[in-house]
Amino acid sequence: MRLILALALIAGGFWALTLWRAARHEARAEASHPPRGQFVEVDGTRIHAEVLGEGPDLVMIHGSNGNTRDMTYALAPVLARHFRVILFDRPGLGFSDALPADAAGIDQQAATLALAARALGSDRPMVLGHSYGGAVALAWAVNHPDSLSALIPVSAASNPWTTPLDLLYRVTSNQIGAAVAVPLITAYVPDWYVTKSLEDVFAPQSEPGDYANHFGPGLSLRRGSLRANAMHRALLLDEIRSLHLRYGEITIPTEIVHGTADDTVNFELHAVNLSNQIKGANLTALDGVGHMPHHVAVDAVVAAVLRAAQRAGLR
Repeated sequence: MRLILALALIAGGFWALTLWRAARHEARAEASHPPRGQFVEVDGTRIHAEVLGEGPDLVMIHGSNGNTRDMTYALAPVLARHFRVILFDRPGLGFSDALPADAAGIDQQAATLALAARALGSDRPMVLGHSYGGAVALAWAVNHPDSLSALIPVSAASNPWTTPLDLLYRVTSNQIGAAVAVPLITAYVPDWYVTKSLEDVFAPQSEPGDYANHFGPGLSLRRGSLRANAMHRALLLDEIRSLHLRYGEITIPTEIVHGTADDTVNFELHAVNLSNQIKGANLTALDGVGHMPHHVAVDAVVAAVLRAAQRAGLR
């Protein structure tokens, strides 16, 4: 009995230490990389948005476990010379509130961001989405066709794949993993681990030397962000299986940008198929470029956005 009590006390002390370390890690991350924009409320959900520049409206949606800082590093400042750029933290990430677990997928995210854009005075923006954000942009175009004027999927996940969900997401997207594994990750995984993982995301190109400092890897390790991102990833494949059957309904100007050496979102499966599924879509294939063209091929992405604006009659 004494042994059981001692073990319980040790376990309780360890868990209290874990929660304290997790909270301290989150506080440091938010102090070093605070929100830089404004908040709009959509049906009780606060969405963080940054607005840059003037001109026709362009919404930019970041990828998996990211935030607006991914887009403001290189691409948004250039596009802000031509457009009123609206950058959103997707629900549950950055500084945006999470949606309910049963309404956290790409359809609900698209609906929420469309209403957030409207709250900022943008009824029919162009919409650019990177990676997972590209899937949200596609859901926006399919389900809310009258609320955007052009579509720019960049390295976008768009078609069903066969590889299984990563073990990390299988663990952290279930109730036990979310309750136990997530606090352990936040408490004990250092920021440099996220920074090191960026090498794989940028490959075969190199990560810009100061990108991690701008992006704020600690924001991705917060408990809320980890749980929201895991849920998003766990839901995505089934959502794509349904969504990809409807791409033929998209009639707005569409400019697809994708690197041929993308090991994260396969070029042939996603970009080539998508270009054939959307009538009139134009595909810019970036030879030898990996998953992050909005950092390593900025001029090509900007050119695609300018073409989309011209095709939509905005320039």
